[in-house]
Amino acid sequence: MSSSDIFIGETIGTAILILLGGGVCAAVTLKASKARNAGWLAIAFGWGFAVLTAVYTSAPLSGAHLNPAVTLALTIKDGGWNNLPVYWGGQLLGAMIGATLVWVVYYGQFHAHLTDPDIVGASDAQAAGSKAVEAEEKGAGPVLGIFSTGPEIRNAVQNLATEIIATVVLVLAVLTQGLNDKGNGLGPLGALITALVVVSIGLSLGGPTGYAINPARDLGPRIVHALLPLPNKGGSDWSYAWVPVVGPLIGGAIAAGLYNVAFA
Repeated sequence: MSSSDIFIGETIGTAILILLGGGVCAAVTLKASKARNAGWLAIAFGWGFAVLTAVYTSAPLSGAHLNPAVTLALTIKDGGWNNLPVYWGGQLLGAMIGATLVWVVYYGQFHAHLTDPDIVGASDAQAAGSKAVEAEEKGAGPVLGIFSTGPEIRNAVQNLATEIIATVVLVLAVLTQGLNDKGNGLGPLGALITALVVVSIGLSLGGPTGYAINPARDLGPRIVHALLPLPNKGGSDWSYAWVPVVGPLIGGAIAAGLYNVAFA
């Protein structure tokens, strides 16, 4: 496959992944959303179906990595380092596009949510602005969880270990499926299996950190959150941003090593 096919496929696939995955987070979070308070089960299955749709759509073009940790693991396993930046570039761009589309779809809900005194904790716009500044100083704003992940208990060692372990599970599941006969990535059954693995990770390992398990999934939308003109949005929690980037990359490398030792 050509570099242009890889870049286009990863951009489209990752945009779909974040549009649908971030979309379910917006749906269960935002005021005036019909799915508000649908809960963790909806989020876990929403992300699983997002993976299924994105992989199935983009596999013919790029092999549907959609995740820098998966790309790193496959590169360690098979070589082909020249394409690594192409995959990563498409994934990051796609994640940013997907996050922006979530904002477009839920534009009215974002505005209603972030101007509600009960949510921003103030009775007028001036006070709400003060709260936003305070949130910026503390780290995470009130809708950051729609865009990126954050820990329930902020402990760098535990948070990093959680992301590493969860990513090892994901990447090993991908590597052991292998490529289809045409060499174009996971086929329909592989897409379904990967989606169910993501659901399982969300239900079992997602509680501590929100399970990024994908550097592009967290970093791209976090950048978009920082750039969007959202009222009273608060901070983008950059002090935590390294964990969902470094953790999954370490996890991907470990998974590749385990695969080469145990399965190759």
